[in-house]
Amino acid sequence: MLLRACISLLLLLAACTTTEQGSRAQVALNPRIANLQRAATLPWMDEGRCVVEEASQPWPVVVDRCFQVLDHERIRFSDPTGRCAVASAGAAGMGLGICVLAAPEIVVGAVIITGVVVVGFAIKEALDAYELEMGEPEVRPAPETRPVPETKPAPQKPSPKKSPKPEPKGPDFPPLEPPETSERDRRRCEPDPVPYHLGGNKLHDKCADKIPNNSFPGGDVFVNGKNFDALQLATRTLWEVKTDNYDTYPPELREIVLADQVPDLQHERALALACGFDFKVGVRSATHKAALLKQDPTLKVVIMEWC
Repeated sequence: MLLRACISLLLLLAACTTTEQGSRAQVALNPRIANLQRAATLPWMDEGRCVVEEASQPWPVVVDRCFQVLDHERIRFSDPTGRCAVASAGAAGMGLGICVLAAPEIVVGAVIITGVVVVGFAIKEALDAYELEMGEPEVRPAPETRPVPETKPAPQKPSPKKSPKPEPKGPDFPPLEPPETSERDRRRCEPDPVPYHLGGNKLHDKCADKIPNNSFPGGDVFVNGKNFDALQLATRTLWEVKTDNYDTYPPELREIVLADQVPDLQHERALALACGFDFKVGVRSATHKAALLKQDPTLKVVIMEWC
């Protein structure tokens, strides 16, 4: 309980006392990406899976949920400011470590890591996917510039081919571009089972696997650039699972969590709908469901009785 109180205090500090420089650094990017980049500097024993799963949460929540999978043999914490010594009094070393790591700005020398940090595979994969997504619009025009010069020699041969001009009855020429687009869309929207769940959160994975009629239990499903927690092929429904202990959060933390979750869920729903899938959100309590629906009544939120 004392450790929870410590984390709640840190979340308040992160929400209320973050400096302009700190906010610019993390809000300039997608908050999720900012968390992944911050986590990439730390040694993880699970290749960063927990961080990837929780990265959409505020940084103090990420630290609270993933602290146990840090490589504690390679990391030491100190408290130059003395703030954490007060906040985590009685919570032992773990409380001090969480407090220092979750602080809005990490003071130089507060976190000491031995050896070289190799970015966890899961974190690198998530960051690479983000860079790929951001770079896609720039790649599309490139192929169009090359075909232009190649078409110039062709016009000389068309002299005999000018006769086919009346013959373009439509079946050969118009389909040239549509097939490329449809194939690209088909690949983008084709459900691709992933043989594992990102994040490594056992409760989260259990809740996702037990979704009724889950077509691919034991892993995620990749659709339209996003790993979804589950897919019901029979009803073409993609799922996102939230296992927060929402009822136990203080009001300030609830606001932070909702402000983070709702935009993400709206974005994920848009990705699902764009590929013809329905989208549902699984939560563990009626309170969490009501809070999400208050923010966006159009969300389809289900209380996971099986979880």
